Amino acid sequence: MSGHSKWASIKHKKGALDARRGKLFTKLIREITVAAREGGGNPDANARLRLAIQKARDANMPADNINRGIKKGTGELEGVSYEPVSFEGYAPGGVAVIVEGLTDNKNRTTSEVRSVFSKRGGNMAGAGSVAFQFERKGVFMVRKEDADEEELLEIALDAVAEDLTVDELFFQITCAPHDFDRVRSCLAGKNVPIESGELSMVPKNEVKVEDPETAKKVLALVEDLEDNDDVQNVYSNFDIPDEVLKQIEL
Repeated sequence: MSGHSKWASIKHKKGALDARRGKLFTKLIREITVAAREGGGNPDANARLRLAIQKARDANMPADNINRGIKKGTGELEGVSYEPVSFEGYAPGGVAVIVEGLTDNKNRTTSEVRSVFSKRGGNMAGAGSVAFQFERKGVFMVRKEDADEEELLEIALDAVAEDLTVDELFFQITCAPHDFDRVRSCLAGKNVPIESGELSMVPKNEVKVEDPETAKKVLALVEDLEDNDDVQNVYSNFDIPDEVLKQIEL
């Protein structure tokens, strides 16, 4: 199972999702504001804004917060101007990492991200040195208790999804970016609860991490990066076997 799904399962076990809801709201509002600024405030004509609003709704963000974020982006309300940033690097064990962010101070964010890599035994890399190992995909997460695997596979095939994989807690459906809305509509039409749906950077190949100490360092680096308010997304290609995870104190 890919690092994307594995990390979702790990965060669920740690009980970290609810604890980070405040941070999540901050990140989602930034994405809504930037999406509205760059593509306008009408989600029907702005795919990026439409996705950002859906993610906010999935996180149970109040409608007022969403509307304020849109108005800040369109200039109807005063707000901070954010610019996109991205970083590439390696975690311990040769695990590739991509960091995407929105910031009002690029120098500060660069310094903080570099500090996390250094502190956790990783290192930053030049632009393009890691990105080629990933490809943009639509990724949907569905809790195992919320769907039957055979029925979900049939829905995924009807929606022209590319893959369905499963781990201990989640089904993961992967599709081409241009099929994202179609897959979401098919799942919603069959009343399948979606835990999360987003455009993600999916690794072409994974790096298996079988040493528990190295696995701890990898997870700590990813977690610290996600804790940064300026960081929107962290993608990695680690594959930590379940037997190794069981040896780690989450």
